[in-house]
Amino acid sequence: MPTLIPGTLVLVRHGQSEWNLANRFTGWWDVGVTEKGEAEARAAGKLLKDKGVLPTLAFTSLQTRAIKTLHLALEECGRLWIPEVKDWRLNERHYGGLTGLDKQQTREKHGEEQVHIWRRSFDEPPPPIETGSEFDLSGDPRYAGIAVPAAESLKLTIERVLPYYQEAIEPKLAEGETVIVSAHGNSLRALVKHLSSISDDDITDLEIPTGQPIVYEFDADMRAGERYYLKDA
Repeated sequence: MPTLIPGTLVLVRHGQSEWNLANRFTGWWDVGVTEKGEAEARAAGKLLKDKGVLPTLAFTSLQTRAIKTLHLALEECGRLWIPEVKDWRLNERHYGGLTGLDKQQTREKHGEEQVHIWRRSFDEPPPPIETGSEFDLSGDPRYAGIAVPAAESLKLTIERVLPYYQEAIEPKLAEGETVIVSAHGNSLRALVKHLSSISDDDITDLEIPTGQPIVYEFDADMRAGERYYLKDA
């Protein structure tokens, strides 16, 4: 039998969302993308087409901003027809009781240092969301049968994203698929941390820009090469 050539992984953070623009903590709350976000998604798809990196399989979260970004990018590169898998484990980190709050007002109320810890600490989650509050998603039909977290640290986010990657996505890469994952800043941080062997301390400072495809290629033993932005290829 011929040896399979491992596939290519493309990671895309959703285009600018309505709450990115409003500077609010979003997490699992479902918001759309802005006009700028739509343009970022289309630009990502055009880049995929121009560089000849054409996805054969797609994964995304259950959140509109990631799904919409995926569809706009795939439309732009003529790949809307490829198989697509949606899973909650690719959702953004759950910001708990911070969900919906204005980030600057939260800094003024709790102090810059405390908010920085909530946002950038590896293993300290924000305050839990209150049951029955405006942003409580426990009754959302898309999460039926799922224990919606009350809040997550980056560490907890990794603990759901990484096993899903290893179970669902990595085997497809090993089969030679070109996989696109349209997700979120923290769920993608989880993947980059694993694939690029980034320490717990350093990963919290890694910024993943919206709408900029990140590419990983793999050797025959499924070891990831150096990541790069597709615009730089």
